[in-house]
Amino acid sequence: MTGQHYSAPAWLPGGHAQTIWPLLIKGPLPDYRRERWDTPDHDFIDLDWVAGKPGAPCVVLFHGLEGSSRSHYARRLMHAVGRRGWHGVVVHFRGCSGEPNRLPRAYHSGDSQEIDWVLRRLQARGYPALFVAGVSLGGNAVLKWLAEQGGQASGVMTAAAAVSAPLDLAAANAALSSGFNLVYARHFLRTLIPASLAKELRFPGRIDVRRAQAARTLRDFDDAVTAPLHGFLGADDYYARSSAGPLLAAVQAPTLLLHAANDPFLPPAALPRPEQLPDAVTLEVLHHGGHVGFVHGALPGHIDWLPQRLLAHFDAHLPRSFGVR
Repeated sequence: MTGQHYSAPAWLPGGHAQTIWPLLIKGPLPDYRRERWDTPDHDFIDLDWVAGKPGAPCVVLFHGLEGSSRSHYARRLMHAVGRRGWHGVVVHFRGCSGEPNRLPRAYHSGDSQEIDWVLRRLQARGYPALFVAGVSLGGNAVLKWLAEQGGQASGVMTAAAAVSAPLDLAAANAALSSGFNLVYARHFLRTLIPASLAKELRFPGRIDVRRAQAARTLRDFDDAVTAPLHGFLGADDYYARSSAGPLLAAVQAPTLLLHAANDPFLPPAALPRPEQLPDAVTLEVLHHGGHVGFVHGALPGHIDWLPQRLLAHFDAHLPRSFGVR
């Protein structure tokens, strides 16, 4: 379906502007409390929490590539969750919380095993509802987990949402390999390459340093670093085995799939058609919004439409005994 409830401001035309502008109006950080979990493989992840009332639902956010609890969408969603008195937590993928992780591995778009471990541990805390949001890379990983779990996912969480997810990783990386889109790739590479070189110093022989340093596109980097660190044969193997798009028919838990047609990170042709999706998945393709942008209102604009849309989706799946807010 096409979403009808969002309008981009006339003063901010085009997918690039709508993607970049939110980076300039992030707003203040929530009052996070950090919690560190040791992983089963003797690594760690950091989770940043906003405190909720006893017995309130919990909203879990998995961030995008090189994102964190400081990302604009994380700040705004966690503020919105906190105003409700709900619990909120941003789960950092390994190495994204400001401190290098302990192992050679880092994180990747298909890291559904990590998501499974995190969600099952959160589910054991007994929240009346556990809602899951994934943004960009995190959205693809969440969708992959939902598809792999099928009917069992609803025993772990209540409802999910994926925003601007690169459902076809090969198509997404091709889109980011030319023209103005190279600006985004270079932005990510400015942190990815130094982190990978630092990891090679700690764990020699895991990556090809020359190829990592020479990477000019995300595909170059994935072929030289992401794939070998995580057991893939190369970038093509990584993209084929990690893309959530081909798996969506297996999703059985209530899931919102939110995307903008002018998202520069993924061409519209790579999006599924509604008839390809199961009844559990609600597809909303907005005409505008960019990549995780969705700015609205008069200059300088607001970026609270996205968290409100996500919370409205979660409200629709609250247990009847709880009630909205």
